[in-house]
Amino acid sequence: MKRATVYFDEDLHKALKLRSVESSTTLSEFVNEAVKNALAEDLEDLESFRERESEPSIDFETFLRGLKKNGKL
Repeated sequence: MKRATVYFDEDLHKALKLRSVESSTTLSEFVNEAVKNALAEDLEDLESFRERESEPSIDFETFLRGLKKNGKL
């Protein structure tokens, strides 16, 4: 394990402490798990982007013009 100092908003810290007590884990364990989950979600997002990178893209303005042309705006 590596030690780090993290500063939380006072109310957020209280909520984290209460949650860690309810789940019978230490605050460090709870925060570590939350960070792991966030990083796992990032990895899933990156994999999804990679899978879709060959799909054609359209810019926002062109998309809106198409909606207007088709009477949807």
